[in-house]
Amino acid sequence: METRILKVVRQGEAFNVQSSKSETGQVQKCNIVLRELGGSKFGDEFVCAMLGNLAACRFQEGDVVAATLRFSTHEYQGQVFQEILATDIVKINHQ
Repeated sequence: METRILKVVRQGEAFNVQSSKSETGQVQKCNIVLRELGGSKFGDEFVCAMLGNLAACRFQEGDVVAATLRFSTHEYQGQVFQEILATDIVKINHQ
């Protein structure tokens, strides 16, 4: 895992997904797009999933955040996918 200072590009709405790790069998999930700082709209961007209580947190476009990201891969039907999970996000300020 690594913590980065990033800017919020956009955030989707939270929705429920099945989870064998949850007592209820479901967990909230929300996707958020974060971009590295530097002023360029061509900076590196990350599409991250936020799960559980973090999925209920709302951020606005342009918010500067400190985000801890966990990078992983998984294989499904012979294809390999990369996943980025935001395990913690804290708003630093609003621009």
